[in-house]
Amino acid sequence: VQLVESGGGLVPIGGSLRLSCVASEFTLDDYAIGWFRQAPGKEREGVSCISSGDDSPFYAESVKDRFTISRDVAKNTVYLEMNDLKPEDTAVYYCAADPFSITTLLAGPTYWGQGTQVTVSS
Repeated sequence: VQLVESGGGLVPIGGSLRLSCVASEFTLDDYAIGWFRQAPGKEREGVSCISSGDDSPFYAESVKDRFTISRDVAKNTVYLEMNDLKPEDTAVYYCAADPFSITTLLAGPTYWGQGTQVTVSS
């Protein structure tokens, strides 16, 4: 099982980025999948998650109305569209997957990607 993130980079305040996470050796649509982030000196936090069922996506309060999670089943890829980026969004962003639910994903995913750096700079 492998998750590979891409799309991170340096962006100015108010800018946008789209992160991608490609899954291999398993079908993303069968899993709850999401994005976490970890800023220097801070704990890793759940940013946004989507389940394989009809559950509503989860968004951390700090990113609601700015970030959008989506998945492309055909490409076995999940995306995180990030708009109106702020300095506090600077972190390493990790893709994660869990075979059960958003709840178990947020509690501790089964699979992790290697992370991609997002830096929001003035």
